[in-house]
Amino acid sequence: MEQHSEAFLDNASKALKNGEQAQRRDRITSLASQIRAAAVERFEEFDGLKHHIKKIRQHSLDNLDYYLSQFEKEAVHNGSQVHFARNSEDLNSLVLDICQQHDARRVAKGKSIVTEETGLNSFLQSAGLSVMETDLGEYIIQQAGETSSHIVSPALHKSANEIRELFQQKHDLGARELRETSDLVVEARDVLREHFLQAEVGIIGANALIAENGYSMLVTNEGNGDLCANLPRVLIICTTIDRVLPLAEDATAMSRLLARSATGQLQSCYTSFYSGPRREGEIDGPLETHFVLLDNKRSNILSSDYREILECMRCGACLNHCPIYNSVGGQAYGSVHSGPIGSVLTPLLTSLEHSHLLPNACTSCGRCAAVCPAEIPLPDLLRDLRHEEGIKKLSAPRWRYGLKLHSWLARHPSIYQTLAAISIRILYQLGRKRGGFSKLPFASGWTSQRDFPVPQERTFTQLYKAKMKQSNER
Repeated sequence: MEQHSEAFLDNASKALKNGEQAQRRDRITSLASQIRAAAVERFEEFDGLKHHIKKIRQHSLDNLDYYLSQFEKEAVHNGSQVHFARNSEDLNSLVLDICQQHDARRVAKGKSIVTEETGLNSFLQSAGLSVMETDLGEYIIQQAGETSSHIVSPALHKSANEIRELFQQKHDLGARELRETSDLVVEARDVLREHFLQAEVGIIGANALIAENGYSMLVTNEGNGDLCANLPRVLIICTTIDRVLPLAEDATAMSRLLARSATGQLQSCYTSFYSGPRREGEIDGPLETHFVLLDNKRSNILSSDYREILECMRCGACLNHCPIYNSVGGQAYGSVHSGPIGSVLTPLLTSLEHSHLLPNACTSCGRCAAVCPAEIPLPDLLRDLRHEEGIKKLSAPRWRYGLKLHSWLARHPSIYQTLAAISIRILYQLGRKRGGFSKLPFASGWTSQRDFPVPQERTFTQLYKAKMKQSNER
């Protein structure tokens, strides 16, 4: 998929002007955060399980070659075929080749961030295939011609009215009102049913690959993954090489963290394990199963200081708690991967030169690290990327020189305090009658969204010294 991370600042500025979307996003993510907190509080084993899974993921990545080899051996033993893709082009070509081998014309797709990363849909469509997203959120944004705005809730930015108008425009079903949200869900289900039944190929993702038995695990709340996997005669499972875990119990343990962190559920509605193609005597399931495992720079990340990013469970908790994401939304990032996780991962998958704005989309509040079930030190990784950005001189000169000036002042506190006191005094004198500034030199980014409050007449340091002097005189 084509990335547009270099346009982050422009995208963010546009997003900030859409107050309706911002309010809707804030309500949804705030509710998701509260539900998650309640679910974690009720689960006394959460922290212990989190540390346990952390060790397992580190062990899996330390021995990735071994476990990938074991998975491949067991999957082939089950009757599946395993393919390794070095990059996006490899994955797309492998999937198209499988489709063409079976003269497929229709593809039913479950949610897959990996195939969004590679731009698989447009690649298959350019080859003449009909590709239909079957996850409700993914289906909505596909019909709207938009990109996903959230890992868990792709259409989070769309209102019910917008979806209603979209369905009335896209579905040739005559006049109807679609008053209730349930009416929208029923109509989508009816439309998608035909695609499930007609598709020759189903494509899904995987939350985990299990080395000991060659199975894959997928968690969903809609069941569309199972329909994509079992109705078409060919199943293709696309995921990345870092998804492999040693044992089935490791995958189920991880799912207990994933469900609570993603949606606040004890477990997702569907937790499915796919063992391979239909066996003799079985009446359902695919006749052929393929695993396509993508590297796309994961091997490079594994050998770098950023390897912990590969432990991500894709729960979306960091997005729900990030003030930057809540303000501008996922589409502003110009990447499949948004929020704090995307601000680290996108520069590693593309290049820091291309995506250096994203690591700066951070207030260093630390909420993302606090809620991450994989214990990924996201703020530290973002700071490391910003340090690399500084070394490579990728930011605008005014920012680099400004930071150098600030650094020099911070090393000379007496000069800093004197200049701060003068500035505070001037701002106080200019604005004390108005209470705030609607415009300020060098602060248009602030004043374009809100007034700058007039400071008190003296700095905190001055007030503190005055108070200490009074105390000593008593």
